[in-house]
Amino acid sequence: MTTKPWDAQLAHWLIQPLKDSWVNPNHLTTVRLVTGLAAAVAIAVGDTIWVNVGAWLFALSNFLDHTDGELARLSGKSSKWGHQYDLASDAIIHILLFVCIGYGLKEGNFGWWALLMGILSGVSVACIFHLRNQMEQRLGKDASHQPNFAGFDIEDVLYLFPIVTLLNELEPLLIAATIGAPTFALWVIWQFRALPQPESN
Repeated sequence: MTTKPWDAQLAHWLIQPLKDSWVNPNHLTTVRLVTGLAAAVAIAVGDTIWVNVGAWLFALSNFLDHTDGELARLSGKSSKWGHQYDLASDAIIHILLFVCIGYGLKEGNFGWWALLMGILSGVSVACIFHLRNQMEQRLGKDASHQPNFAGFDIEDVLYLFPIVTLLNELEPLLIAATIGAPTFALWVIWQFRALPQPESN
């Protein structure tokens, strides 16, 4: 049995008072989306203070991503549209994050190449999200679930983003993303192509 991540457990506890309220999961998805967009804009400014503000906003947005699903399960207010809205919000935020990191670093060592690196990373992330969504629809959510170690998902590394900005290590992060995101995207493409093809009528 997969251990529920610690952040999901915290989200479950925090949203319990909302179970019978007028708040629905889509409201929380919207808050998560707005917070993520604000984070991307702050990071794009490129100023040290705003970059750090953006990093903390992104960490908050990443946590809020768990609240809509937890509320949906607790309140029975799940919907196919809400699930798609959540997936789209995830993709938009993560794509814009890398693009805005690149834009914010255009005055640094890489110049305008930083923006191209951010775009490449963002496009790769978009590919990953799209194919993961397709895999989930074809095989179910459990089939595309990420490994969990002692209550931590691989994606929980995103909570370290504020430390990266505090240490002024965005350029190394962008280099890693430019190499890692396309590489991971190729792996997901290989996984997707290896899936059994749906039977045609």
